[in-house]
Amino acid sequence: MPDLLLELFSEEIPARMQRRAAEDLRKLVTDALVERGFLYEGAKAFATPRRLALHVAGLPARGQDVREERKGPRVGAPEGAVQGFLKSAGLASLDEAKVVSDPKKGEFYVAVIERPGRETIEVLAEIIPAIVKSFPWPKSMRWGAASREPGSLRWVRPLHSIVASFGPETETPELVPFAIDGVEVGFTTRGHRFLAPQAIEVRRFADYLPALERAFVVLDADRRKDIILHDARDLAFARGLDLVEDEGLLEEVAGLVEWPVTLMGAFDERFLAIPPEVIRATIRANQKCFVLRGAPGPDGRERLANAFILVSNLVASDGGAAIVAGNERVVRARLSDAAFFWETDRKTRLEDRLPKLGNIVFHEKLGTQARRVERIAALARALAPVVGADPDLAERAARLAKADLVTEMVGEFPELQGLMGRYYAAEQGEDPAVAAAIEDHYKPLGPSDRVPSEPVSVAVALADKLDTLAGFWEIDEKPTGSKDPYALRRAALGVIRLLLENNIKMRLDYIVRAAHMPVALEIARKYDSAARLKALSAIAGMDLSEPSYEVAKSAIDDDYFGKSLGKYEKIDKQSREVCESLFSFFVDRLKVYLRDQGARHDLIDAVFALPGQDDLLMVVRRVEALGRFLDTEDGKNLLAGSRRAANILRIEEKKDGRAYDAAPDQSLLRLPEESALAEALRMAGAEAGKAVAVEDFEGAMRALSTLRAPVDAFFDKVTVNADEPALRANRLALLNALRAATREVADFSRIGGEGR
Repeated sequence: MPDLLLELFSEEIPARMQRRAAEDLRKLVTDALVERGFLYEGAKAFATPRRLALHVAGLPARGQDVREERKGPRVGAPEGAVQGFLKSAGLASLDEAKVVSDPKKGEFYVAVIERPGRETIEVLAEIIPAIVKSFPWPKSMRWGAASREPGSLRWVRPLHSIVASFGPETETPELVPFAIDGVEVGFTTRGHRFLAPQAIEVRRFADYLPALERAFVVLDADRRKDIILHDARDLAFARGLDLVEDEGLLEEVAGLVEWPVTLMGAFDERFLAIPPEVIRATIRANQKCFVLRGAPGPDGRERLANAFILVSNLVASDGGAAIVAGNERVVRARLSDAAFFWETDRKTRLEDRLPKLGNIVFHEKLGTQARRVERIAALARALAPVVGADPDLAERAARLAKADLVTEMVGEFPELQGLMGRYYAAEQGEDPAVAAAIEDHYKPLGPSDRVPSEPVSVAVALADKLDTLAGFWEIDEKPTGSKDPYALRRAALGVIRLLLENNIKMRLDYIVRAAHMPVALEIARKYDSAARLKALSAIAGMDLSEPSYEVAKSAIDDDYFGKSLGKYEKIDKQSREVCESLFSFFVDRLKVYLRDQGARHDLIDAVFALPGQDDLLMVVRRVEALGRFLDTEDGKNLLAGSRRAANILRIEEKKDGRAYDAAPDQSLLRLPEESALAEALRMAGAEAGKAVAVEDFEGAMRALSTLRAPVDAFFDKVTVNADEPALRANRLALLNALRAATREVADFSRIGGEGR
């Protein structure tokens, strides 16, 4: 079957756009073909710095013939309906339609529309120009004289030539006949800009790949990456060094070259006194080079080597000596700058830099970084006892955490923020826990990032993320749909992971309100009424830094803006709604997190349906214990029985207009199965309640498992809807007791069937 070869040859495409552009080209072309009924066997797209290419294999030579019967109006229908039918079916008159009789509906017109299949090459000539003209580049340009014309072609860089051929392997393929803004389709492309600049004629994909290889072009980006990685490892090994691998840099460099040639350069050993992350950032950002790792130092820690790997796009006649020398000169200059920044920054203590944070606006409605640091420091101190951290160290780390934002080094390399703060803190003799927290307070940055475990780091990381969330909630800048410009979902996930992976018991309601309080006061100072400012000021005066979780918690518990304020008895509705909304957001994020971990969504809903579920760690432990219990036979059978009980209760309570929540009357237990269930519920309910009180959810499940046999026997032998009203009501009360017992751990009515 015929194949399509398409190449769009241009000036250099930015490396960051290449892989996405290749995928877009493949999807747009193949989707357009399938839409028109043209199926194919396979498709693959490629990108180099100067070309996008697409190979679609196994296309038919022409589309299938189409025969369609289109039903029209009844015979004798109004003229308007008849004319509309003729127009839609493409008929000149009713003579071209046939009349079909239906015993029920009578006679009606039917148009038989037959369309011969179109030649594939004609369809390609239609869809490719349309795709090229509307191609979704992140950034594109016009060029030349045609750029003055409205609607002229936009491409990422000037488009020079197009190859588009179609045909079977055994025959000479045809050109797909089209042109775009004066660029005619042909069989001619070009190889490497310098090593093989002459024109190359290609007609099919089988010839295209080897022709480009001979012209010093490796078409497949993944193969270029393999070549670079393999050769870089070999060069490093030959010198007794190890390559510091960097997938992001490897992807970028593979998009900068068509014929990769790896070379090794070196820099002065004196620069190794700079922190290794700075060396790596300098060489990576400015020269797109890889650093190398040498033998461990005297302290046993790994050290960088004073060498680097660069990737050239040339096979140089001097073996690359001039290229290496040029890169070494630039690296030397860049490392000299970095060394200057390093020495300069170390002369000023971090706390002496804090006033400069007052000149950096975090957000126009949330104040400066200096004001934010004050909030984070207060919150970190309040959270410290809960996470087992020293409050003084937590506050100190929070105050210094943002100071490196105004250093020379972070100004040059923003990606080093936090890390450089750790180095400078260590240099000035800060407690190691403070230095570590300065680096770690940004973490985790994503689902695969490391979670800090040191208590001081955890306190500051929580405070930083909570202040961000509370602030943007207060100004109503919440995530919407797929838009999350302030990475608030990531911040909430970070809070969840910090709590769960460090086994921290903390009421989510507590931390939401604790974070909201100072930021609400900040906003009130600028925008809110005098009355609300007065109330918020009173609340902000409460001491959240007490070395006791219970004291801090009680200060902002359920009476947050209520009775504990004495004269401020009226609840501030806006602030309460902000806290409730943020709480709900955390709950939704936790559900997403647990589902990603493999937890059943209905078990999560069953636990959250219980009142007061705001300790994330306890919620997770309940869900885990519930999942293990329901995997047992006892669990499955008890679930079936409790759901049956809940269904009966729901129907009968709705019919009777009352709840059967009174305790069962022992004198009305007529059958032994009733008595057995009542006794089992009394014992199991008490045991489950005690176990839950001490957070032994496995024990609560074991207690509930004893209900399986009496529940099965009850439903097997007892008629719930007895004729005697008192007996019926008592049996419904028994079912309610069963429902209440299971609700010690979860709302079983929210749990689906097996395997859900």
